[in-house]
Amino acid sequence: MTANAGDSRSIIVDRHGHPRQLTRDHKPDCPDEKKRILDRGGRVKPLTNSPGGQEIGPSRVWLAEVQVPGLAMSRSLGDYVAQSVGVSAEPEFNVYDISHDDRFIVIASDGVWEFLTNEQVAQIVSPFYLTGQAE
Repeated sequence: MTANAGDSRSIIVDRHGHPRQLTRDHKPDCPDEKKRILDRGGRVKPLTNSPGGQEIGPSRVWLAEVQVPGLAMSRSLGDYVAQSVGVSAEPEFNVYDISHDDRFIVIASDGVWEFLTNEQVAQIVSPFYLTGQAE
């Protein structure tokens, strides 16, 4: 069983090097997450630059009339300002039965997942697993 609240992710990789995503990233523009935020009076939109007003970066959670908190995830632990407009600390639970073909799990933050795909991470980590050098 996995539990996740935020924009970190876990994958499990099988003996063929194929990853399976175990959790989803809780981004403000996911339809169900966005609905919860909008229903609580929050806004979901990217940061805008001045003076042109061009949107930059990922969608973020904002208070209705103020440019705070600017959180780029829809679930978070301990952000009381964001929680007032629907950001949730409640984790999402998923069940996955580990099989004999599964070899290792990778748990990483958005600093990895924003730049690498599940497949790329599996390819990077697999040689270290195969040589017994997981650390």
